[in-house]
Amino acid sequence: MSLLAGFRPGLVIAGLLAAAGLAATPNASLAQPAQVVKLATLVPEGSVWDKALREMGAAWAAGTQNRVGLRVYPGGVAGDEPDVVRKMRIGQLQAAAVTTAGLASIDPAFHIFNIPMFFDSYPELYATLDALEPVLKQRLEAKGFVLLNWGHGGWVYFFTKQPVESVDGLKKSKLFVWAGDDQMAQQWKTLGFQPVALAATDIMTGLQTGMIDAYPTTPLLGLSLQWYKMTPNMVGVGVAPLVGGLVMNKSAWTRISEADRGRILAASERMENRLKSEVPRQDTTAVTEMQKRGLKVMPVSSAHVAQFRTVADQFAAGIPGSRVPPEILAAARKARDEFRRKSGR
Repeated sequence: MSLLAGFRPGLVIAGLLAAAGLAATPNASLAQPAQVVKLATLVPEGSVWDKALREMGAAWAAGTQNRVGLRVYPGGVAGDEPDVVRKMRIGQLQAAAVTTAGLASIDPAFHIFNIPMFFDSYPELYATLDALEPVLKQRLEAKGFVLLNWGHGGWVYFFTKQPVESVDGLKKSKLFVWAGDDQMAQQWKTLGFQPVALAATDIMTGLQTGMIDAYPTTPLLGLSLQWYKMTPNMVGVGVAPLVGGLVMNKSAWTRISEADRGRILAASERMENRLKSEVPRQDTTAVTEMQKRGLKVMPVSSAHVAQFRTVADQFAAGIPGSRVPPEILAAARKARDEFRRKSGR
């Protein structure tokens, strides 16, 4: 929530994908598995995330001797993440690879990963995920969902039409925020920003018509969707990691034998490890590739970084208790600070 709450990273991806007109094609298998798990996601077809999901699905089928298969619907064809979660609840879908937008629509504890500048690095994010995983899994299971693995989307930055190097510069931008969260839009206004609430699918139109001229995304997505061409400036300070997870509804999970669940979890863990390795590297490479093609990464001075952190703290202080349960916030801070202490920070 807080700084990220106004736009919900997963829904930003949904808008980008839908606006880009990316088609979704379910993956095919040579023989129909006995139990087919239908999984929806916003990730672009052919992306590193899509490829990892399909390879994981092949491992599910091979490991279970075709007792369990995976059919992937990428590119937002099943709707944005809250829509996908709703379809899982009624049985139209059995699984989803979602960001915190989808996870938080199941349980507000996942808003912890949307607090801006709460994490400074991947290692401290991973340490916090390890510490929180048991309780977050319990909270999901209480709502009827099972977490199979974590997903990693990269690090979120602001992309803008005009160069922005400071909080004041960002305040001059017409910043996309997700329609439907009036409370957070008002919080942006209170702090002096110019939020423009739009449906995620209206982002492209908003950029073309001048309704918005700034939005958040990760470099890898910015390159994959070619959106940096419309917003050729990237604010040179990261906002937050784009965390996600692969979840399955409990009714579908319990129909799988215990032995096959173990094989599925093993394959899911391999996918998680692959993303942990590949996504940060490809995010960095994406910035370099976009710079070759005209992207400007705007330097942010230490004084202006401090200003961004002040605004982030102001947003965090304004989070209602229902956004991030106090015990989750406390546990996350403890795990993060313990990691920092042990690493000498």
